Amino acid sequence: MPTRSSDKVENGRRSFNEYKPLPLEFYRQDTFALVPKILGKVLVHRIGRRALAGRIVEVEAYVGSDPASHAANGMTERNKVMFEAGGVAYVYFTYGMHFCFNIVTGREGFPAALLVRALEPLEGFEEMKRRRGTDLLTNLTNGPAKLCQAMGIDRKCNGMRLDGKGIFILDDGFVIDESYVLSSTRIGIRVGTESEWRYFLRGNEFVSRRQPRK
Repeated sequence: MPTRSSDKVENGRRSFNEYKPLPLEFYRQDTFALVPKILGKVLVHRIGRRALAGRIVEVEAYVGSDPASHAANGMTERNKVMFEAGGVAYVYFTYGMHFCFNIVTGREGFPAALLVRALEPLEGFEEMKRRRGTDLLTNLTNGPAKLCQAMGIDRKCNGMRLDGKGIFILDDGFVIDESYVLSSTRIGIRVGTESEWRYFLRGNEFVSRRQPRK
């Protein structure tokens, strides 16, 4: 199995707060080439001296003129972060109540990002439970809005470089065989529904939904 349950992961290990972030160049490659490399990596949000962390187990790609992308009609004040060089956070507010976290990818000037849809919690369980108002581990970060609430990610994080000063992604040596990476159509969109640009880990209990509803 490429993934494990997060039970007791916090006990007896050093904090992810002590790891180094991936270099910004890591994100400046083709978005779809990045997918199998980003799955299994660890997203960390430092809040003061605390670290909240989760393994990335589900993402969706939004690229270029994709009609489902915020950048489909060009640059706006809201989406301008998507046009930066890869390695920054694009955080947007939706439905008047939720934040969603995206990883900007690729080269400067070409809008592309990976929406992080689900994490496997690894560190900061009690803080995540308090923020989410639930003790159910599998319900902490199994959705884009849920993970932002659990991880304390909001509009202040929009445009942050993923260089370790606040939000960053690291490689802890956890290896995933590409045969465990599945794809499907994306969730919660009305256009671009034919593109199978949602990627998730087979058998992982923290994925938001095994298959989208048709």
